[in-house]
Amino acid sequence: MRMTPELVYLVWSVALTVVLVLIATLGATQQVGLPKLAGNREHMPEISGWAGRAERAHRNMLESLVLFAVLVLTARALNVSNALTVLGAQLFFWGRVAHAALYIAGVAWVRTAAWVVSVLGLLLIFLQLVA
Repeated sequence: MRMTPELVYLVWSVALTVVLVLIATLGATQQVGLPKLAGNREHMPEISGWAGRAERAHRNMLESLVLFAVLVLTARALNVSNALTVLGAQLFFWGRVAHAALYIAGVAWVRTAAWVVSVLGLLLIFLQLVA
């Protein structure tokens, strides 16, 4: 059984999520130091600036990844793969790449537009499942 394009985008979305946690961890390490991060994290200071945005971008990606995974895996289980589900997966992934980069860079309104693109991708896949 080969991977559908939607599953390929799911795997790359997981890779993006891993990259985001690494970036967030690097930023937190720079701000509070490795001993504090390796400890039990009681009384952690707030992570701010680009590192705080990286942490929030990672959390946001985790929330969206769950939805994307459910939709893609459901589509695979139902053997639904067409031009619109592929487009949905592409919109989700590239929207999330743009969202992460813009979030970390601190670009507010364009970041929101990228998020909307990723949500439209989810919606496209969803509509193919319920149609």
